[in-house]
Amino acid sequence: MANFSKSHVPQFSVEVYQNEYLPEGGREVNAIVTVTSTGGGTTGGIPLTGATVSPARVPGQGPNAAVVIMVDCSGSMDYPPTKMRNARDATAAAIDTLRDGTSFAVVGGTHVAKEVYPGNGRLATADAQTRAQAKEALRRLSAGGGTAIGTWLRLTDRLLGAADVDIRHGILLTDGRNEHESPEDLADALEACAGRFTCDARGVGTDWEVKEVTAIASALLGTVDIIADPAGLAADFTQMMENAMGKEVADVALRLWTPVGVEIKFVKQVAPTVAELTDRRTEAGPRAGDYPTGSWGDESRDYHVCVQVPEAGIGQEMLAARVSLILPDPSGTAAPQTLSQGLVRAVWTDDMVASTSINPQVAHYTGQAELAQVIQQGLDARKSGDFDGATAKLGRAVQLASASGNADTAKLLSKVVDVVDAATGTVRLKAKVTEADEMTLETRSTKTVRVKK
Repeated sequence: MANFSKSHVPQFSVEVYQNEYLPEGGREVNAIVTVTSTGGGTTGGIPLTGATVSPARVPGQGPNAAVVIMVDCSGSMDYPPTKMRNARDATAAAIDTLRDGTSFAVVGGTHVAKEVYPGNGRLATADAQTRAQAKEALRRLSAGGGTAIGTWLRLTDRLLGAADVDIRHGILLTDGRNEHESPEDLADALEACAGRFTCDARGVGTDWEVKEVTAIASALLGTVDIIADPAGLAADFTQMMENAMGKEVADVALRLWTPVGVEIKFVKQVAPTVAELTDRRTEAGPRAGDYPTGSWGDESRDYHVCVQVPEAGIGQEMLAARVSLILPDPSGTAAPQTLSQGLVRAVWTDDMVASTSINPQVAHYTGQAELAQVIQQGLDARKSGDFDGATAKLGRAVQLASASGNADTAKLLSKVVDVVDAATGTVRLKAKVTEADEMTLETRSTKTVRVKK
C-alpha cells in the first residue's frame, strides 16, 4: 500500500441543503450540511471523481498515524475459552493490517492496564519483524482480573501522546461491564482523552453495557458495534484497522459563525450515524464556535444545523449562519486552515407554498434522528416493564424505518417485534427476544441511511 507525506490533506467540499424561505414571523432555520473529503488515504490518493494520481502523493514517506489496541483480559474473557482465543486472533489480524511505518502498541486491560507490546512506555514501528513480535506477545495473553476501562484509556493516551503523528487512534474490545472503577473515574478518563485520540469500541458477547460502550465511542468520536459471536472478531478488527489506515487528516472542526441575534438550537451529525454535537462546542472567536468531527479519509458525512433568527419583515433576507471546515495548525503557531465553506440563509416571503415546503434532506434526517430516539425509548420501556409504551415507540420506529428505506434497522426491529403493518407502525412485542438481538438493535440504532437524492 502507498504511503503519504505528512503535508497531504484531502480536498473537502461543503454543500448546504435547506429551504431558506420563512413565513412572516418565522424564526427557525434548518439546514443539512454535507461534508465530503476526497483524495485521502482510502483510495490511495486518487480522487473519487477521477483517475489521476493526486500531486500530493509522495511514495516512500512513512504513514502519519499511531494506533493502540486495547484487549479486555478480564476473567470473563475465559467464558467460554474461545472468546480469549478469538480476541487474540482478531488483534493479530488487525496488526497484519497495519501499514508499514505506522506506530502501534497493544494494551491488556483488566482492573489495571498493562503494556503487552512493545512495553516500557514505547510504541513499535510496524514492519515484518515487529508484527511477528507483537503476535508472539499476544500468545501469552490470558484472562484474569476485573474491568476498569478508564485505566486502559489513560495508558493509551500516554502511549499515543508520545508519538509525533497527526492521526492517533485507539481500538477497544470489552466483554463486560466497567465494574472495577466508578462511573466518575471513567467519565474523567474520557474527558481527559477527548480530542487527543479517536477510538472505535466493540462489545463482544452479551454481558457488556451498551450505553457504557456507546458513550466511550461517542466521547472519542469513534464507531461502536456489537460482535455477538466472538468468531466474527477477526473480520471486524481487520475492517476497523483498514478504516483507521485510511485516515489522512485529524482534528477537523465544523465551525459555525452566526450574526448578532441568531441563536444556535442544535448541531448534530446525522449520517452515517446520529451523534449529538451541540454541547461539544468550543468558542472560536466572536460569535463563532467549533464542533469536533475527528479524523477523515475518503468519506462523506451529513450534519443537521438548526438556528433561530430574529423576526423580520416580508422581503427581507439575512445570512443565518456560515459553516466552515477548519483544520487547526498542529503546532498552534499558525492560523487554522479553512478547508471549505457553505452559507445558511433566511428569506421571508408571503408565498405560502415556498415557506411551508420542507426540504427533503431536512425531512429525511429529522426522521432518522427520531428513529434512533424512539428505538432507545422503546427498548428502555420494554426493560422497565412498560409494554404499552414499548409497543408504541417501537411501532413508530418500524414506521420511520419503512418510510425512509432504512432496511438494516427494519430487519433488526423485526427481531424484537412482529410487524403487523409497517406503514402505520402497527406491531406486537415478541414474547421471546434473545439478548443478542436486543443489544444489536440498541447498539446499531443510531446508524442512518443517506437521503435519496
